Amino acid sequence: MLNGVQQYLGTATWLATIPGAAITIAVTSFNFIGDRLRDALDVRGDHN
Repeated sequence: MLNGVQQYLGTATWLATIPGAAITIAVTSFNFIGDRLRDALDVRGDHN
């Protein structure tokens, strides 16, 4: 999605902003979920 919108960046910046924000939110969410799962399933119990 982001590669195809490069020609429109001067006139329609939302075409890159909205998918870029969605990708950022998705990656951040997966990162937080992974951190919480690691903490919840840690069998050693040594939380930092």
